[in-house]
Amino acid sequence: MNTVTDRRAVARQRTPLNRSQIAGFWGAWAGWTLDGMDSFIYALVLTPALTELLPRSGFAATPSNVGLAGSILFALFLVGWGLSFIWGPLADRFGRTKVLAATIFTFAIFTGLAATSTNVWQLGIYRFIAGVGIGGEWALAGTYVAEAWPEDRRKMGAGYLQTGYYAGFFLAAALNYTVGVHFGWRAMFLTGAVPVVVAILILLRVKEPEKWQKADAKTVRAKPLREILGPAYRRRTWVACILLTIAIIGLWAGAVYEPSAVIQLAARAGMSKGDSIRTASLATGLLSIGTILGCLALPPMAERIGRKLTLAVYFAGMAVSIAASFGWAFYLPNGLAPFIAWLFVLGFFGGNFALFSLWLPEQFETRVRATAFAFCTSFGRFVGAGVNFLLGAAVLHMHTLGVPVALTALVFIVGLFVIPFAPETRGETLPQ
Repeated sequence: MNTVTDRRAVARQRTPLNRSQIAGFWGAWAGWTLDGMDSFIYALVLTPALTELLPRSGFAATPSNVGLAGSILFALFLVGWGLSFIWGPLADRFGRTKVLAATIFTFAIFTGLAATSTNVWQLGIYRFIAGVGIGGEWALAGTYVAEAWPEDRRKMGAGYLQTGYYAGFFLAAALNYTVGVHFGWRAMFLTGAVPVVVAILILLRVKEPEKWQKADAKTVRAKPLREILGPAYRRRTWVACILLTIAIIGLWAGAVYEPSAVIQLAARAGMSKGDSIRTASLATGLLSIGTILGCLALPPMAERIGRKLTLAVYFAGMAVSIAASFGWAFYLPNGLAPFIAWLFVLGFFGGNFALFSLWLPEQFETRVRATAFAFCTSFGRFVGAGVNFLLGAAVLHMHTLGVPVALTALVFIVGLFVIPFAPETRGETLPQ
């Protein structure tokens, strides 16, 4: 009884959030939600968009060409994500909220412009520039919440923030179930222009974190990129890059090909085209719910057993669920239901990204934090772009998407051997 009472007393004693911290969190969360929605819109409308645009670009809209073109365009999108490291030094120099708003403006405007595409080249350019904006949002939102929220709240804040991205998946699936089915892929891209409103609100209502203001006043800024690659930070920078690369490869291998896999399995089960699309939307919603739960479960686990062991648990779960869903359930005679069931498990362990929102800010000081966050995430996206291109070629060569995607489970096994080289920061305060 006393223990329960003590815990409740501790919970009541947590530092209250002020209005700017609350508004800033919801602005960052909404931006991250719409970021996730924007990212997943492409996966959901991939087939209908390319089926229309490939013939206008001089190519037949065969399943193989759709798959290859889709992988190439997504690789370009990931390269845009990779170039988003430019936002980190800007945020360390000019502030978190201003640059966060700029990233949201960028991806919103160019996602909306994608609806006007008349060929695959235009779509590729718009998605590339949108990727530059989308890629910067996570680093800046994560940095903002870590610095703006009180020490006794920021860890759960990281978990709450990360749910936004997968709430965006759920929102994209809901829009596809309603708007996409009735109005087509162009209407889906138009909905991606909505985040401009969020960017305006962030600029008008949210103050810069005090930690950044103090560091900005005290520090003469030199070259933060050089500093994170220098002797003091080199090891933790490259270890974080490798771990994020593994997480990104696994996320996009599973998430990008999930709707196509469900549509194929639904068609194999005798469903109509419309019912197959709706089933893919429902499956995406289930994947998103699982990931949101995984994000919420992660911070308490990381506080109890440590950052490194928590990531190991989530990486092991990703390896098993990717292999079981794409390598086993996808090839069952009646594999639709087992595949969708495994998607929930895959989604839960996909919540491993919440750990990076919590862990990366703990590894770097304020003057270089945004640069480090942006660099590590961008590195993973560059490598992920190359892997995605190879994955598309493998799908084309093997005439199946199950086995190539299932093989990405191996990278998580590699990750288990890399985790011990990362620093354990459980119990440490955010470095100033």
